[in-house]
Amino acid sequence: MLIWLLHHISPLLEQVELHTSGDSRVFLTARVALATMTSFLAAIIMGPTAIRWLKSRFRERIGSDSERLNELHAAKNSTPTMGGLFIVASIVISGLLWGDLSSAYVPIGIVTAVAFGTLGGIDDWIKLSSSRNGLTVRQKLLCQVAIATVTAVWCYFLQHDRPGGLSLIWPFGNVSWQMGLLFIPWGVLVLVSSSNSVNLTDGLDGLASGCAIFAGSAFAALAYVTGHAEFSRYFGIPHLVEAGELAVILGSMVGAMLGFLWFNCYPAQVFMGDTGSLPIGGLLGLAALVTRQEVLLIVIGGIFVIETLSVIMQVLWFRSTGRRLLACSPLHNHFLFRGDHEIKIVVRFWIGSALLALIGVASLKIS
Repeated sequence: MLIWLLHHISPLLEQVELHTSGDSRVFLTARVALATMTSFLAAIIMGPTAIRWLKSRFRERIGSDSERLNELHAAKNSTPTMGGLFIVASIVISGLLWGDLSSAYVPIGIVTAVAFGTLGGIDDWIKLSSSRNGLTVRQKLLCQVAIATVTAVWCYFLQHDRPGGLSLIWPFGNVSWQMGLLFIPWGVLVLVSSSNSVNLTDGLDGLASGCAIFAGSAFAALAYVTGHAEFSRYFGIPHLVEAGELAVILGSMVGAMLGFLWFNCYPAQVFMGDTGSLPIGGLLGLAALVTRQEVLLIVIGGIFVIETLSVIMQVLWFRSTGRRLLACSPLHNHFLFRGDHEIKIVVRFWIGSALLALIGVASLKIS
């Protein structure tokens, strides 16, 4: 919105353009920072009202298959959930305000967040308003695949004619493979896996939101670099014109998560629910597809990957041996069962997420 106004002040732009970064004509660096701050303030301002509204309508029901886990989480019962509503609202407001709407990367980010957030909201609503445990696994997966397919096809047409736009890159050694139409099913897999992995991690106060801040910040930096001709050449990654605009959306996501964490830190006043976890994971997956750094998503989002693998390994191990590999999955519950305090678990996972984000970004230059 604001960028549209600035585009129409041509005399000023003629002087400014020489001093701007990347391919954006108007202060991309400043807009990413302002988007982050705007989204943070929007979440902080909307938070108290949203929490009061959610408290009167949508409260968490503690009812897992593990009696011990239910006992450990008993104090969380009736905590307002579906806080993802004001997370997504903050992202949309900030993205529309500071993003260049003439760039397709802004609407694709907003649509992805809203679509996954809507799916998560429906799942949460069914879970909280009936005796059902939300959508069935099949229904939820089919909806995720449908949303991811639209996003992947959109990305394909945005990038198919750009050098490296569809290349699968192995960042260590700069090995790449041109995917062609295989980009679409690959994109669906990345988006669905990413959204589900964040969802599985959302089990302790502040855990998923804190880890998403580090991962989102890393991918905001990668999107900025991808859209910058000089920086992308320096780091040896594909240069995609206007991809830096996605950094505005990712900055908005980071700001929204910071604002949400204000209310979600221990003891949580609100949970994000699937309404928040699915769009956050979806945006991280989208960032990986746009920057062509899906392999680095495994590193940068390593905490989410480990949490997901812990669930898969638990199921496979139990089916093959009849015994549990972990006391309880996902991994954060294993430490909770072991007697570690929730705050200690969350902070240590944050530390791991921060280190993995640094390693992921640093690996570009090392390679």
